[in-house]
Amino acid sequence: MSATAASGLQRIGDAFARNEKRAALMPYLMAGFPSLPASLQIGRACVQAGADLIELGVPYSDPLADGPVIHAAGAQALARGASIGGVLEVARSLATSVPVVLMCYANMVFAPGARAFVQRLARTGACGLIVPDLPLEEALDVRGACDEHGLALVPLVAPTTPPERLRAIGALARGFLYTVSVVGTTGERDALAARLPELIARAKEATDVPVALGFGISTSQQAREAADAGADGVIVGTRVVRAAGEDPDTVADVVGELAAGLAAAR
Repeated sequence: MSATAASGLQRIGDAFARNEKRAALMPYLMAGFPSLPASLQIGRACVQAGADLIELGVPYSDPLADGPVIHAAGAQALARGASIGGVLEVARSLATSVPVVLMCYANMVFAPGARAFVQRLARTGACGLIVPDLPLEEALDVRGACDEHGLALVPLVAPTTPPERLRAIGALARGFLYTVSVVGTTGERDALAARLPELIARAKEATDVPVALGFGISTSQQAREAADAGADGVIVGTRVVRAAGEDPDTVADVVGELAAGLAAAR
């Protein structure tokens, strides 16, 4: 089925099901960093290098889930004039070749109204939405709008999420369950948690959708460890964004080489 004909939910499901590796690779890009055209080039380089999905971040002034590297990238993107309209055009361009999941904060969704925001996102061909500061109890309208347009509202769970709440979140997860590997914000870590297999198994018991692991994965070895531990998907953010801030003349090549190494590892 073509990218335009398939629903976002179906495209995400296919990206996990058809992946020949043990785990799907999902690089995180900050739209507008180092510029909107460059972020599109970076996204295309990731796809060519073997990315199965793309998480596309919207720059925001107070990103509570983001560590210093992604925070600084978002601030630079905003200073250079990145807007939600420009970000959605990047999503539109990438969505023809890869499932795109937009990551933004709740204020951006509720300011225009959840249904209006989701409808606008759906028009780009994007497949899903991640809103890290949207609690389960406040997600009904956003999830309903996403369901109506065939998009996945992807929830996050943490190592500290209580079992009963984990089951409630997992039961309503769409697309995949974003499983945070560490307590804290995004960022590179020297090593992954020793209890990673237990963390992933716990998440899988709570949901029927794939489990993707994020926060703290920055090297090929860590991507391999996540796949070995049972993750269905591996999300790499800070390392990709840091690479995007290197030499502007070669940024797509630099990120593409990084993505290729990550793709080969898992």
